[in-house]
Formats: sequence, C-alpha cells, structure tokens
Amino acid sequence: MAEQFTDRLRQTADAIWEAQFQHPFVRGIAEGTLSLERFQFWLRQDYLFLIEYARLLAIAAARSPDLDTIIRFATLLKETAETEMNLHRAYVAEFQIRPEELEQEPIAPSTRAYTDFLLRVAATGDFAELVAALLPCMWGYSELGQRLAEEPATANNRYAKWIAMYSSREFAELAQWCCDLLDRVAAGLPDRELHKLEVAFLTSSRYEWQFWEAAWKMEQWPV
Repeated sequence: MAEQFTDRLRQTADAIWEAQFQHPFVRGIAEGTLSLERFQFWLRQDYLFLIEYARLLAIAAARSPDLDTIIRFATLLKETAETEMNLHRAYVAEFQIRPEELEQEPIAPSTRAYTDFLLRVAATGDFAELVAALLPCMWGYSELGQRLAEEPATANNRYAKWIAMYSSREFAELAQWCCDLLDRVAAGLPDRELHKLEVAFLTSSRYEWQFWEAAWKMEQWPV
C-alpha cells in the first residue's frame, strides 16, 4: 500500500508524540501514581477545552466540502456538546469535582493558547488545514490510550477507566476516520499547501504536549 500523507505526518511528529507518551503526567496515569490534584486540574481544563473544541467542530461542519462530511462533523458536534459533556460531568464527580467548579474554572494559559490556535486556523485557513490542526487531538489520544492499554495493568489504578475510554475501538475508529479525511482532502495538493498542513499538525501536536505539561505544573497566569 502506498504511503499516505498522514503516515508522513506521523513520522515527522514522532519525537513530539513520544515525548507525550513519556511525559510524567501520562506515565502517572499509566502507573496510577499521578496525584489527584493534578488530575483534577486536567479534568477542569479539559472541560473548558471541549467547549472550544465544539466550536471548532461547528466550523468544520460549516466548511465541509460534501454532505457526508457535514453530517459527520455535525454529529460529532452534537455528541461533544451533549453526550460527551454530560459524561465528563459524571466522570469528574468521581474525582470530587462539582459542576459549578467546572463553570467557574479560569482557563489556563496553555488551554487558551491551544484553543485560540485551533479556532484561528479554522477561521483563516482552508478546510484541509483545519482538519490537520484538529487531528492530533483525536489521533494522539487514541494512540496514547492504546499504548497504555498494552502495558501491564497496575492494581487498583484509579485511572483505568480513563485508559479504557481512550483505548476503545470506537475512539480508534473516529481517529481513523479523521486520518482518512485528511488523506482525501490533501490528495493532489502542491507541496507548499502540504507544508501548511504539516505545520498545523506539528503545532497542534506540540500543544498536546504542552497541555500535559500545564496539567503537571497546574499552570496559572503569572499576573
């Protein structure tokens, strides 16, 4: 089978993705040693991220080149804004976070920077660049979840449910759909356009690492 554009992107981003896998926050999830305080910070920021991600999906639906893609992104928007947000609220309750805490949480610098980047690309780039920017979130979590699921299970790991969620077949299928979409819309583009997609993909991959780092440090605005 001929190499796909997403294969090239994954190879280019390999060092960044490996750094995510080796990040102490991710290793703490794998080993069950991550402090509850740090994980609570991540959960609260992820809630804020998902709100902005829903906006990104709405723009993706509006800019989709065909009806099938419109329907898929519109479905993802509904699932994210309704189903996933409700599941998120239920999940955070298991970690002693009340719904009002989610609503009152200030957005951290890295969360703001990442979501602003995604929405800027969605508003000013073309559709292929939008897909390249949103892909690392779906694909990266799927790969991390599957790699963590392959490791020996730690007894009484409080984060086992998190690993199971992101290693699921359904999440892998979503990531593969997005990969296939990017391969399709990138086909035949000139090198200068492919370079733009690569830059967007790598930037989002770096922000994914930064999101782990921000949660590890429980990042706050300095002033």
